[in-house]
Amino acid sequence: MPNRRRAFLILASLVLLALASFWAALAAGSIPVAATDVLAALLGQDAPGADIVRQLRLPRALAGFACGGLLAVAGALMQVLLRNPLADPYILGISGGAGAGALFAIMVGLPTLGIDGLAFAGALGAMLLVFGLAHGDGSWTQTRLLLTGVIVAAGCGALISLMLAIAPEDRLRGMLFWLTGDLGQAASAWPPMLALAVALVLAMPFARELNLLARGLMQAQALGVAVNHLRYAVFLLASLATAASVTTAGSIGFIGLVVPHLVRLGTGNDQRLLLPASALAGGALLMLADTLARTLIAPQQLPVGVLTALIGVPVFLFLLSRQTR
Repeated sequence: MPNRRRAFLILASLVLLALASFWAALAAGSIPVAATDVLAALLGQDAPGADIVRQLRLPRALAGFACGGLLAVAGALMQVLLRNPLADPYILGISGGAGAGALFAIMVGLPTLGIDGLAFAGALGAMLLVFGLAHGDGSWTQTRLLLTGVIVAAGCGALISLMLAIAPEDRLRGMLFWLTGDLGQAASAWPPMLALAVALVLAMPFARELNLLARGLMQAQALGVAVNHLRYAVFLLASLATAASVTTAGSIGFIGLVVPHLVRLGTGNDQRLLLPASALAGGALLMLADTLARTLIAPQQLPVGVLTALIGVPVFLFLLSRQTR
């Protein structure tokens, strides 16, 4: 782990980045709000644009931070679990299951609560299916888990394509926005915020064991790590974190893949620092992307997943080119 001073500086810098992103998310939009008015709104005072800040932008910004943090933490955990730097939170079909559930709810006209409920149920169903099939006769390898997740994701993708083909035209826009990520549909910011806090509280005590697991299965076992129990715990935690994010904001790509790589450039591969740093960086990045999605062609909005992909693809290609030199 980097020395305490360096770790403190890294975390402090990411906190400042997250605060700046949060402030921009509250102030920017089709109706700009002055900094003094944003502060007054946060303090509960009457000011121009106070209702916009408190009722629209504040819940959306908090939800964006929580979902970005959840995806980044889940991505970091998946990369350790599968020992694959290209792993991301969606690789095991969790997003596909949530998408199938949410699109069915939108297609039949259920309210927001019903959409969230079926999305979470679909994510849990996909998680249990992958876990059951990958476990099989009791043996569980990274390859078997990865292949099972890919097959389940493909099946969910086929269901999603079928629903898009037969859905009424007046429901298609909402369905497509959900698939590409939309923080505007977040009913409340507190469930994902609570999920992020719980994920970090549960993951941090195992950070030292995760460092050993990242070095190799045999080496971790030789050093006394209960590898099977640890892998089950990591799988469940990463899957539930992904489910919470996808239920809130839909499928938002590249956060869980790119952010852990970016953070490793400064922190190294020590999970004790990587996990909280990834949560802060992922939250800040998603808040910035959502602010851009709201303002680039205001008053119209872009799906935030489109912005994260446009940012994530060149960044990841740059990181890949640095590693191959």
